Amino acid sequence: MTTDGDRRLFNEVVLPHLDDAYTFARWLTGNATDAEDVVQEACLRAMRGTHSFAGGSARAWLISIVRNTAFTWLARNRPKALVLTDDLESAERASSNMPETATPETEAIARADAALLEAGIAALPPPFREALVLREFNGLSYREIAEATGVPVGTVMSRLARARALLIERIGKEMS
Repeated sequence: MTTDGDRRLFNEVVLPHLDDAYTFARWLTGNATDAEDVVQEACLRAMRGTHSFAGGSARAWLISIVRNTAFTWLARNRPKALVLTDDLESAERASSNMPETATPETEAIARADAALLEAGIAALPPPFREALVLREFNGLSYREIAEATGVPVGTVMSRLARARALLIERIGKEMS
């Protein structure tokens, strides 16, 4: 049973970062439904563990819980294989900078570019994909990524550099 203090701390620490948690879970699991399951389970873990939050970055603390929950969930529910994302067209449309007066041609090009980028990110090895998503989609700092993943900041920087290089190489090959 949780106390009022635990609930208050949960509301202050976890709730503001649920969107980041979902975005990260979505990239790890590959689809919305599984990401919702992972975030729900992570929230339960966070609620039970609010007393272990020692301050610092609440977002990194929650992302760390989501990461561990996602890996546990994937091991339990999926074969050990590369997890690819499904079509994220609706998410792309929601966050797109495409002007309202876009033509069908520009929309088709934007969708093709988004699909190419998505496939490139999905093809990255999990440690590289994880670092890239946490930095570029969730906006975590190097220190927050290091805290969330349990690796040194130098390793985070190395993984990001390698992820970006692999992504550029893959997209370059696809476009040529």
